[in-house]
Amino acid sequence: MSVLWNHNVSVAVRNCLAALGCVLIAAGCERSPSGDSAGARGAKPGVLRLATTTSTENSGLLDHLLPVFQQRTGIRVHVLSMGTGKALQTARRGDCDVVLVHAPAAEKAFVEEGYGVSRRAVMYNDFVILGPPADPASVRGSTDASEALRRIAHARAAFVSRDDESGTHKKEKALWGAAGVRPEGGWYLRVGQGMGASLTIANQKLAYILADRGTFLAFAGKIGLELVFEGGEELRNPYSVIAANPERFGHLNHQAATKFIDFLTSAEGRRRIAEYRVNGQPLFHVYGSATAGQPGGN
Repeated sequence: MSVLWNHNVSVAVRNCLAALGCVLIAAGCERSPSGDSAGARGAKPGVLRLATTTSTENSGLLDHLLPVFQQRTGIRVHVLSMGTGKALQTARRGDCDVVLVHAPAAEKAFVEEGYGVSRRAVMYNDFVILGPPADPASVRGSTDASEALRRIAHARAAFVSRDDESGTHKKEKALWGAAGVRPEGGWYLRVGQGMGASLTIANQKLAYILADRGTFLAFAGKIGLELVFEGGEELRNPYSVIAANPERFGHLNHQAATKFIDFLTSAEGRRRIAEYRVNGQPLFHVYGSATAGQPGGN
């Protein structure tokens, strides 16, 4: 009897653990952290694979939008969070159905090379330069972003770079180029992380960093860094949504991708983006209409 009872308990425990494992897998399938493979090729009719930036994910905007999209369409969205460069590479492999990114030049090349279709302008915010409250490089007195970066380099003040080919990293490299500075040395810290993790590291090291305003506002209560420079067209940060080209990869859920693009650029989608706030401040601004022209920039 004792042996039989132990056997039954063992079987019950194994069954419970198996069931728990299934629940955990199901619960985790809606988010993939930066660097994870996008996974299986076979598209599921009711699932959309969205590759998007860590700045979009960190801002909390997706948690504001995706439940509404699912309610309207019945389509679940599997979010793959990574830098813009990795998101576009994921689409180039056919491992996602749609991308939401912020690097206009890279987006244009992606479409011209035949990997993306239906590129639409969605929203924009801007980049800001954050730094320690003491502002050791006196960035606050700068007249433009180029001067701000030159002051940081001249002071050899600690600066954290995402160094991950994200849209933010691409913008940072363009700004250093415009400033005529080649950042190198012990003060220039390459971390290879997403926006949230990079902000955390910069905060720990009391370093300067280029960040999108949305993530900064979302993290404002968690870090001691302050906004030391903002403003100017060169710091504008436009976002576009692009469907992966179904003619290249027959397994894509292009119908779901089209519905997602239509939702983001609809009157309702634009209203919901515009109304999203953190601590009373808007994180993103929308373009004037669903047919707004493509964003410019670098």
